[in-house]
Amino acid sequence: MFKKLLFITLGLFSISASAEGLDTGDTAWMLTSTALVLFMTLPGLALFYAGLVRSKNVVSVLMQCFAIACIASIVWVVYGYSLAFKGDGAFIGDLSAAFLTGLTVNDLAPTIPESVFVMFQMTFAIITPALVVGAFAERMKFSAMCLFTVLWLTFVYLPACHMVWGGGLLGTWGVMDFAGGLVVHLTCGVGALVAALVLGKRKGFPGSAMPPHNRSLVVMGAAMLWVGWFGFNAGSSVGSGEAAGMAMLVTHISAAVGAFTWMAIEWIKQGKPTVVGIATGMVAGLATITPAAGTVGPQGALLIGFLAGTVCYFATQAIKGIFKIDDSLDVFPVHGVGGMLGIIMLCFVGVQGGFLGSGAGGFAISEGGPMAQLVIQLKGILVIGLWTAVASWVILKLVGLVTDLRVSEESENEGLDVTEHEERSYDLS
Repeated sequence: MFKKLLFITLGLFSISASAEGLDTGDTAWMLTSTALVLFMTLPGLALFYAGLVRSKNVVSVLMQCFAIACIASIVWVVYGYSLAFKGDGAFIGDLSAAFLTGLTVNDLAPTIPESVFVMFQMTFAIITPALVVGAFAERMKFSAMCLFTVLWLTFVYLPACHMVWGGGLLGTWGVMDFAGGLVVHLTCGVGALVAALVLGKRKGFPGSAMPPHNRSLVVMGAAMLWVGWFGFNAGSSVGSGEAAGMAMLVTHISAAVGAFTWMAIEWIKQGKPTVVGIATGMVAGLATITPAAGTVGPQGALLIGFLAGTVCYFATQAIKGIFKIDDSLDVFPVHGVGGMLGIIMLCFVGVQGGFLGSGAGGFAISEGGPMAQLVIQLKGILVIGLWTAVASWVILKLVGLVTDLRVSEESENEGLDVTEHEERSYDLS
């Protein structure tokens, strides 16, 4: 009898909530997704990057990721959310919701509490500048990094977010970016490339070997990123329906295929597969499927994962080997190139019908077919890419007027752990 009454009570609550617009299932999933995306940065990305750098710089990248989580959260609450998602400007929103003014417990967006949506989007604002850390690892001053993060969030991430997701220019053009191929991966990739060029190469690059100091940390961090990415992509449906289910499936497929493809290429070219390679291929597969996760089906995800592992592998080799750019942890070739690739590929494997389109969600707008959508997507890449490149360069130059961008040669030799934080990750005495 008690069980019957409990079920009746829960059913009435559910009906009541639904009548008011709140969907408890959607809310539960979005709470989970939000936690998963934050988990991607802390501890996932922090451990991934910590394992990839040399032992004398472990604390520095951990500190950078942790500090960025704090800085981005404050910026998001004070003015970030408002500029990204409020107002009807073409390039940026307004300050009507600064300090989250007017936000109440009853506000919905659309079937979940707006507070949950605010927090979910905050985790995106956290991880995007944290990804940029990989470009200037082992040589940027901590003070410069903090100032750069505030300015970069304000003048790069927020406009990109508003233009694509907040009702701005690119959204009105019909640009499709389900979970952040442009907003997250292209901005962090291009920003990383510019930062690497402005700061210059690490001492000894490319002649001296700079291998990852702890591959176990790399694998642990990568595994956390893989799991957390389900919240990143499936959570971007802002609900717990069929779109979230397909997004989770295609995310996993692309990650697995990207990892295996990178490993296979490395095995063929170098004679042995490496754990860093398979982990990096996994990240490439995840980054590439991100903008297409709400559009493609399983077969399309197989192709995207394969292309991610192949294209991003050779892009990484080109950036370091041909162009001699010291993007320390391969942010641009993995995230920037992967994000662009996913933005383009969704035009061809997100069309319903045929083998590659089996299970696809289909275009939100598709009157002109795949080629018309491709033109729109390329416009989005051009706008976000150019804006990010110019703004990032200006920001770095301005920060350089306030404080030194780069640590001294002596500090770089000793390691940033001691010189910037007076701490060591390992006691080797």
